[in-house]
Amino acid sequence: MLQSMSTIQDVAKKAGVSVATVSRVINNSPSVTEATYKKVMQAIEELDYKPNLLGRNLRRTETRMILVLLPTISNPFYSKIVKGIEKVARENGYNILLCNTDSKIDIERDYLKLLKNRLSEGAIFMAPVIERDELSELSRKYPIVQCCEYKEEAHVSYVTIDNFSAAYKAVQYLIGLGHKRIGMISCKNNYISTIQRKEGYKKALEDGGLVFSEDLIKFGNYGFKSGIRAAKQFLSKKDNVPTAVFTISDSMAIGAIRCFKENGLKVPEDISVIGFDDITYASMYDPMLTTVSQPQVELGCEAMELLLAQIRGDINEPKSIFLDYELIIRESTGVCKI
Repeated sequence: MLQSMSTIQDVAKKAGVSVATVSRVINNSPSVTEATYKKVMQAIEELDYKPNLLGRNLRRTETRMILVLLPTISNPFYSKIVKGIEKVARENGYNILLCNTDSKIDIERDYLKLLKNRLSEGAIFMAPVIERDELSELSRKYPIVQCCEYKEEAHVSYVTIDNFSAAYKAVQYLIGLGHKRIGMISCKNNYISTIQRKEGYKKALEDGGLVFSEDLIKFGNYGFKSGIRAAKQFLSKKDNVPTAVFTISDSMAIGAIRCFKENGLKVPEDISVIGFDDITYASMYDPMLTTVSQPQVELGCEAMELLLAQIRGDINEPKSIFLDYELIIRESTGVCKI
């Protein structure tokens, strides 16, 4: 038969003290005498009493839990960012709760109830779905940080890279290799990174004296299979195939390369491909992928440090932090031979 769990009242009775005194001992109150402390601790040990830490933390409005809201856990880009968040969190006595929102506003709001009900002390958004005003209102009451994606006009701190200049640099590199017909694989969403990468792509073409055409932009969903589908669209008009393609995610870039190779094109001899993010697989694929490397672990670390500063009350106004990116030249890009 299972033994019933001891309660704080049982401890108080055995030690001959009040429940309030037991509570003070558990919470390391300096007002408790040495003799009382020993008496209560002996009773706790004999009764094998386990304090309700959740209730204790809630009374202190301290759960040591951080929400990390991300659109999908299947995107490998997020894994290193989460690793950075968790590293800093655990170093400071916090745990994280991963919240997969599927970019659905009702799911995001459900998770945010944990924050509003004080079951979490703060939240890091990878790609917030709620509107700017709602996000700003939330940040006035709770510690919140945006990481990577952010609502530009929201009154909320964020950590990211300069996506415009990163895309510009990638496309400029392709132009420097002699490519004049450069396609792009993007996504149909309202993420700030998507918008800025397209603008960087367009500006690089303009500065390189090349004509921008919407026909040269195909769309995916960041995933490998969608990269294959987008590449097929490029190949559907044989006289209209680009000599290089800039993609906004490595997984789509790898999918595109797979499609090009299966259709008899050599990469980079016939067509060059650049990815974005520098996920682990980028350097494992054949050919190894040229890509824009984001400092993923550092993004997570900075986001968590920024959130901790808010929790401690060290900062009251939103901060914008831009980390460095790097164009990593590998095997998937080469000189245009047409």
